[in-house]
Amino acid sequence: MNPLAKPRSTEHACPRRKACLDRPARAGGTTSWGSCVAAQVLLAAGVLIPAATALAQDSGQAQLPLSRVVLFSSGVGFFEHQGEVEGSARVELRFNVSDVNDLLKSMVLMDHGGGQIGAVTYGSKDPITKTLKTFAVDLTENPTLAQLLAQVRGERVVIEAGSRIEGTILGIEVRKQPLGEAVTEVEVLNLLTDQGLRSIPLAGVTTIRLADERLNAELRQALSVLALGHATEKKTVVLNFTGQGRREVQVGYIQEAPIWKTSYRLVLEDDAPPHLQGWAIVENTTETDWNNVALTLVSGRPISFVMNLYDPLYVPRPVVEPELFASLRPQKYQQDLAAAEAEFRKQADGANAQPAAPADKLAAGRALRRNRAAEATGRAGALDLRQGVRSLAEATEAGELFQYRIEGGVTLARQQSAMLPIVNESVEGEKVSIFNPAVHPKHPLNGLQLVNSTELHLMQGPITVFDGGTYAGDAQIEDLAPGTRRLISYALDLDTEVVAQSTGSSDLLVSCKLTKGLLLSTRKLARSQTYTVKNSGRRQKKVLIEQPYDSLWKLIEPQQPAEQTRDLYRFAVMAQPGKPVELKVSEERRLDERVALNNLDDNTINIYLNAPVVSQAVKDALGEIIRRKREIAEIVQARQNAEQQIAIVDQEQARIRQNMAQLERNSELYNRYVQKFSEQEDRVEQLRQQIARLTEREQALRKALDDYLLRLEVE
Repeated sequence: MNPLAKPRSTEHACPRRKACLDRPARAGGTTSWGSCVAAQVLLAAGVLIPAATALAQDSGQAQLPLSRVVLFSSGVGFFEHQGEVEGSARVELRFNVSDVNDLLKSMVLMDHGGGQIGAVTYGSKDPITKTLKTFAVDLTENPTLAQLLAQVRGERVVIEAGSRIEGTILGIEVRKQPLGEAVTEVEVLNLLTDQGLRSIPLAGVTTIRLADERLNAELRQALSVLALGHATEKKTVVLNFTGQGRREVQVGYIQEAPIWKTSYRLVLEDDAPPHLQGWAIVENTTETDWNNVALTLVSGRPISFVMNLYDPLYVPRPVVEPELFASLRPQKYQQDLAAAEAEFRKQADGANAQPAAPADKLAAGRALRRNRAAEATGRAGALDLRQGVRSLAEATEAGELFQYRIEGGVTLARQQSAMLPIVNESVEGEKVSIFNPAVHPKHPLNGLQLVNSTELHLMQGPITVFDGGTYAGDAQIEDLAPGTRRLISYALDLDTEVVAQSTGSSDLLVSCKLTKGLLLSTRKLARSQTYTVKNSGRRQKKVLIEQPYDSLWKLIEPQQPAEQTRDLYRFAVMAQPGKPVELKVSEERRLDERVALNNLDDNTINIYLNAPVVSQAVKDALGEIIRRKREIAEIVQARQNAEQQIAIVDQEQARIRQNMAQLERNSELYNRYVQKFSEQEDRVEQLRQQIARLTEREQALRKALDDYLLRLEVE
């Protein structure tokens, strides 16, 4: 066993801890270093745990039971304790270490009897690595025995290695030692003893004791800090109330909590309004039982975050540089107000799109739905969710949030969950079939136009749909304010078939004019889609057909959709059984084009010349442009021919020069080459003069064309 190895936990610091504790001291009045370390860690743990338990069970402490819980849909909960204290009292609350930051950030205290709130005290928590570095022996990086001894070089030690040896540590070295056919490394402790230098393999050392008791105590304290750092016990927070007589006090704080969730049951009947039943799902993940607790569920998302207020924070100080060399610090900028205003307006438009019905109208509608539902309840096989279930929620607004206050107290053991009914009443709704070829190319989905005709804000969640007393499918809704309408779907409608067919598109020129060297044209693009709906069921169906919405295209037929979202049109079609019905959706788009007249080729110009919508004046101007461009093209062609002839002459002269280099200067052939070369030079000179004239003419024609185009103003 390595006598200096860091213990893994207080239970495994020493396998023979009882023997270590009961072992009599050696000569000199001390036990071995390893035994002392194990005993010290165990004693530290044994003293701390009973002390905390006694503190919690002190009969003189005032008790503040948990009285109220508010759960938010943002991952936090507000917990409130309420009770009576007498005189100057202390109240102790226990928290997990992970919850202390939220406690320090949010705790509120109230003394309703004229008393005063004193200091709130709690055990501090310094980063363990920082604390360990303050000791003479650094245990931060889980050092080995050799590393520990290297830290205390120069200290006097007493070791047991077959015999008792006392000396001063010179250092640790690693030596290679043969082991059979292999070579292994052995750590060796070098000591200066009274008899001289000695090297002792660490593997043979059974006990090491530091002669300096102060250093021994430092090591024991460092090990105690490690043991406490591994502990996961709760932390005690002490509340001090100062005053006289019996009085009521309250303590509230925010803690991390699971978000509460909702699930719904929706019953559809042909002769009765839809009935909605909603359940709230809550979890008590705390270590405290909820006994008759006032529970409130808030439908909203308040901003919540964790800030490290529990750990002592040491701010690193910056290195100050002379101003000449100091660079700028990075900046943080806030959001543009215009962008924030745009987001706000979207929310305002959504709120005003569906005005809430007056209170008397809502009440009358609810009474009518209750009567119809009561009539439908008497039919055989009807699924009545009112039997034995009553909503426990009282809905109220809380600032910008909406809350469900559960009637009566809620009792829920720790680490348990529960379902609580919060909605149980009839709502408004209309059965529809929803067709979207991107969802299914042939059949629509069974759906419902659901109106939140209750007075409750319905939080998002799944809906289990029952139709005709049987399970029909699942749906999902987003958050619904009272009076708002939302479309849901829950199954494939196999009785209805929709055929979507594109009936082609067209491109029509509607206007054209010339101005300042540009051709400005307007084209009208048209496209259409035909939907054929076949209802094989027994009743008439309202089919909503969804088609993508594109802001660049204008809807022509029908003039208005039944509904329009940010991305979709919805068109309503009433489909009778056995009678196909068609819906044609036509759209058009006007496309404005600007093209430089110089960039138009003859084929493009001919298209405009043959278009009936183009005026005669525009056609005459385009014809003149073609004539001028053709004249320029003829000049360019003549210039290019002359340049090509010069290139041919240059090639011929290169051949002549090569041949002349092989001949005598007075030979007949040489003289013929000289004469031909002279004639070619005359021809090249004539061609160069012709090219210059053609280039000058081309430039003049191009300038004249540009001037003509810039002066054009023809419609």
